[in-house]
Amino acid sequence: MATEWTKQQQDGPVRTLLIGIDTGEYDAEQSIGELTELARTAGAQVEGTLIQRRDAPDPATCLGAGRLAEAELLCRNLDIELVIFDRELTGSQTANLEQALDVRVIDRTTLILDIFAQRARSAEGRLQVELAQQKYRLPRLTGKGIALSRLGGGIGTRGPGETQLETDRRHIRRRIAALERQLEDLTRRRSLARQRRRKDEVTCVAIVGYTNVGKSTLLNALTDAGVLAEDLLFATLDPTARALSLPDGRRVMLIDTVGLIRRLPHLLVEAFRSTLEEAAEADLILNVCDISAPDAAEQIAVSTALLREIGAQKVPVLNVLNKCDRLCALPEVYGRDNCLISARTGWGLDRLLERIEALLPPTHTRIRLLIPYSEGGLLGEIRSRGTVCSQQFLEQGVLIDVWLDLRLLPRCRPFFAPSDERQ
Repeated sequence: MATEWTKQQQDGPVRTLLIGIDTGEYDAEQSIGELTELARTAGAQVEGTLIQRRDAPDPATCLGAGRLAEAELLCRNLDIELVIFDRELTGSQTANLEQALDVRVIDRTTLILDIFAQRARSAEGRLQVELAQQKYRLPRLTGKGIALSRLGGGIGTRGPGETQLETDRRHIRRRIAALERQLEDLTRRRSLARQRRRKDEVTCVAIVGYTNVGKSTLLNALTDAGVLAEDLLFATLDPTARALSLPDGRRVMLIDTVGLIRRLPHLLVEAFRSTLEEAAEADLILNVCDISAPDAAEQIAVSTALLREIGAQKVPVLNVLNKCDRLCALPEVYGRDNCLISARTGWGLDRLLERIEALLPPTHTRIRLLIPYSEGGLLGEIRSRGTVCSQQFLEQGVLIDVWLDLRLLPRCRPFFAPSDERQ
């Protein structure tokens, strides 16, 4: 799945030039900074950046003639091995640029797909990434037409035959169809697992957010999950689920999802849809952002937009503002939908658990019961499905103070302790 330039890294970091086109659609300086981090994550050594202000990209080469000559000079002077454009390129643009610059040229989407290919660990993750790569590659195939024809031999096979380009396209289409069938099976299994959780009334909390904002660090801090947490973009791709105990004794499923990024390739959103739908099926979403980053508000907006796209707009969302330990002073953040924490130091995690508990639909209630000794089976079920705060053995039975599973409430009604009698 990895691209050719990734293989070059075996001989050391690839000397790379980044090029952006500023058409006013977005902050080009901020975007090229993010592309720099993406390139470093992939193992490239960024030697320089170049941004051209244009009303629209040149149809043939994206750049104007003057800037193209400047880029060619930079490639020669800096011994550049790879050029990465901060936008999607067509197949013809890539070919024209490689001819003009005499180095390998890729675009932002190819780079992100390559990082995903490096990071995917599970079988499902690898299938999702390869499907996105093949779909992106198909319309960008270029060839020399009749010059690459395979001539047939024998009766009925003479003529121009099938060009190599057509053969490649047919091969990719077959591979895409095979990958889609495999992913359908995996998606069906994931859907069945979600149905099983709903049937068993398992409460799920999904962690979503921008890449490298500390989602895996938060999962580790809350559950001791032991998930890889590095200061890299897309350090983890495969979803991880762990049990989380809340202060009221409830146990919920905490699910870490794939990181997001501005202008995330639509093919990746489609390929990872079954993974992202974990958030759409959750009872609560933790939208994590890096509060120390200058674009913290935009990080939340990117996540919110994607949640709408996958149909999760009706799920309650708690914005978790992480990395407060990097700030000299805590910001004044208003509203019920924000919670300040530092997953690295543990500051604010108790408050976060309380907020999660308050936002989730109630499944337990605290109550005092006097269970006769003859109801030993019920007492065992109460203990296994709830959290016992205290118990006292009396002549009449066991006086128990417990966070009781609401599903047991009707059976326990005859055994309310006098102080807990209710309608």
